[in-house]
Amino acid sequence: MGMIGGGTGSFIGDVHRKAASIDGMIELVCGAFSSNAEKSIASGKALYLPEDRCYGSFEEMILKEKELPEGVRMDFVSIVTPNYMHFPPAKMALEHGFHVVSDKPMTLTLDEAIALEQLVENSGKLFALTHNYTGHPLVKQARAMVAKGDLGNIRKIQVQYLQGWLSTAVEKTGQKQASWRVDPKRSGIGGALGDIGTHAENLVEYISGLKIKELAADLGVFGEGRTLDDDGNLLLRMENGAKGTMSFSQIALGEENDLAIRVYGDKGSLEWHQENPNQLITHWLDKPVKIFTPNGNDLYDEALSVSRIPAGHPEGYLEAFATIYKNFATHLMAVLNGETIAKPDYPTVKDGVRGMQFIYASVESDKNNAAWTKLN
Repeated sequence: MGMIGGGTGSFIGDVHRKAASIDGMIELVCGAFSSNAEKSIASGKALYLPEDRCYGSFEEMILKEKELPEGVRMDFVSIVTPNYMHFPPAKMALEHGFHVVSDKPMTLTLDEAIALEQLVENSGKLFALTHNYTGHPLVKQARAMVAKGDLGNIRKIQVQYLQGWLSTAVEKTGQKQASWRVDPKRSGIGGALGDIGTHAENLVEYISGLKIKELAADLGVFGEGRTLDDDGNLLLRMENGAKGTMSFSQIALGEENDLAIRVYGDKGSLEWHQENPNQLITHWLDKPVKIFTPNGNDLYDEALSVSRIPAGHPEGYLEAFATIYKNFATHLMAVLNGETIAKPDYPTVKDGVRGMQFIYASVESDKNNAAWTKLN
């Protein structure tokens, strides 16, 4: 793995490095860790990388790595930059024959997302998007239960993603994570919508197996001086006729990372909370409440295959992130060996396009007084 972004002091870069290393399948071999060449090289040295694999720019890294022999050069790049710098390195990496893992949302604009989807298709290279919450064992269990018909016909979905860290103007204090997220030039047209709303959208479609057909969005801007949304409430209509609600916020004072989803069918229902990720609670018409746990009783293979430790030992955020990298690495190793995998299980460029369509549809709906807007 080569890394773009994620230099000294970066939160998400450190998360990606730790997650990628958990299963012993991926080694960080090079990086361009900052747009500042000196900082980039210093960050690489701090990670004990050889000096000649610490690059001053992503362009330099891609070109020089391509010159190295197979088995030495990087196999893929991991892009952990702010949103506006997702597309340029992904495009260049694909055009020069490298596979890509990228943080979300996938691009700054919808046009970039569509172009990137075409680039992935034309290149034949793999592309993974780190919607990390899909990596939790019990999210896999929830998805499998819906797919196998355990819950019957899906009628209603509720999802929320509530944070409170932008309740005050922390972006004015020099807080790096806040400053770029409230800046349209670096974040795009969505604030909290792009940052955490896309996680909620992805979780809805991943677990239910259903696409959001149209939505009605009421976005809010509460932080003084901000131009991007920091709060939002949406109504959803799913492709099968099911109804849904979504609430997301980064000004919900007191909330830390309250991502939660409930899916209701005509035979049963389920609920999962990211802050208590080791329980999947299910309710049934004619049976008692049942709680599933990682590596616990009655899990489907989809969940058992990503349960790493014995039941009763918590698995959390880093392990879920690691599942994305593990499944991507498994697929990549198969490709490198001339093999195929029938249904690789990680978010792809198509999920990235869906996320950007979701952002654009929500902004359009909000501008039209929460009018129903198709997601396409």
